Amino acid sequence: MQYRRFGRTNWQVSEIGYGMWGLAGWTGSDRKETDDSLNLAVESGVNFFDTAWGYGEGLSERILGELIKRYPDRKLYAATKIPPKNRIWPSQRAFKLKDVFPADYIVEYTEESLKNLGTERIDLLQFHVWEDDWAQEDEWKEAIQKLTKEGKVESWGISINRWEPDNALETLKTGLIDAVQVIYNIFDQAPEDNLFPLCRELDVAVIARVPFDEGTLTGTLTKETVFPADDWRSTYFVPENLNSSVDHAEALRKDIPADMTMPELALRFILNNPDVHTTIPGMRKLPHVKSNIAASDGQVIPVDLVEKLKHHRWDRQTTEWSQ
Repeated sequence: MQYRRFGRTNWQVSEIGYGMWGLAGWTGSDRKETDDSLNLAVESGVNFFDTAWGYGEGLSERILGELIKRYPDRKLYAATKIPPKNRIWPSQRAFKLKDVFPADYIVEYTEESLKNLGTERIDLLQFHVWEDDWAQEDEWKEAIQKLTKEGKVESWGISINRWEPDNALETLKTGLIDAVQVIYNIFDQAPEDNLFPLCRELDVAVIARVPFDEGTLTGTLTKETVFPADDWRSTYFVPENLNSSVDHAEALRKDIPADMTMPELALRFILNNPDVHTTIPGMRKLPHVKSNIAASDGQVIPVDLVEKLKHHRWDRQTTEWSQ
């Protein structure tokens, strides 16, 4: 496992982190398999775990808390998120801060997450949605400064809305945000334009989420794929999105090296960018842990392949199904 400095926090975090969304809202989750996968990840060098209260209304946080207790001799970084008070993902331009993250609510859910994790302090607490129009409002600033001063939160972050990488730039300039979580993968390359250069300038850490484009970049989806009604992906991969996603994945196949799988290429593309400090694939099964961690070997991909992958950039706009 390779490690990277996590921006101005100076943490050394595994460049392959562990995304814990799959514990809620996705079908096929098994608790024993989840715990076995988490244990294998830790034993393989993973030390950064990303969860949220919204993943099973605290269940994912509690599972992470149990993992931390199982490994008292290891520093495992816990990153979690405050859900929007109105429970709408993503936020929308017209939303007011007082309806999404009022000060007392920020404090309330910090306490909820502390209880679920069973820790005295949260390493990284992120806002699960965000609007840059809130950048200069005092309420959230005063709340997070108070919680930091009390020792309940070490660092603060923003999980940027899907396909809106520029929707936090002014907020980063306040100097109060230590990390951003943004969708970045072979298709979603837009963060390279403005977000990554600003993060580099401000020494803000970057967490690349959705490395496999919700499954498209595993190469296993087809236009006939159907998800169960209670699976979150059934509302995301509507025909308009599924058909286009499969077409983009098929177009990528010709540029995958013979000795590499599509998921491996997806991870190596992200890790090839030094502006990324960690990426957080979901890993619910032991084979996924093994294959994902294997991509962290310090090897860079050839320049000519990087150039080819640039042509697979797919700029998308938010819609009612992009969530």
